[in-house]
Amino acid sequence: MEKRIVAGLDQLDQVVEYLNSLFNVCKVFTFTGSLGAGKTTLVRALLKRSGVKDVITSPTFTYLNAYKNDQGETFYHFDAYRLESLKDFVSAGFDEYLYEEGSWSFIEWPEIVMPLLKKEVCHVNIEYCGSDKREFVIVSTKAQ
Repeated sequence: MEKRIVAGLDQLDQVVEYLNSLFNVCKVFTFTGSLGAGKTTLVRALLKRSGVKDVITSPTFTYLNAYKNDQGETFYHFDAYRLESLKDFVSAGFDEYLYEEGSWSFIEWPEIVMPLLKKEVCHVNIEYCGSDKREFVIVSTKAQ
């Protein structure tokens, strides 16, 4: 299923609400787009919507940040930009988090890990659409 949403930063809640509605069918969310397109901003808004109260930072240099909400649900936020290969991702044990019970994974720059994402995935591509708007192309796949 594909959905397109054009929104400015002040309308980001519309995108967040739609993505949150996919939590029951998607365990992994990928985020692609140009540098500065808003991947981390969108993930931050999704985590806040999910009840995460911690300070949410980009995992650019740590590759992974893990968060919990008051319901005990876990959210893994990956940034695979600096990883050089799928082997690096697997060697770090990151693949074990992807479909963990009671958790969701958000992956920025997911290109190298795509072979691991076979089910319950939502792909979000963010493109500039003028100076203050973005087009969010959201494609979700249900479990096979």
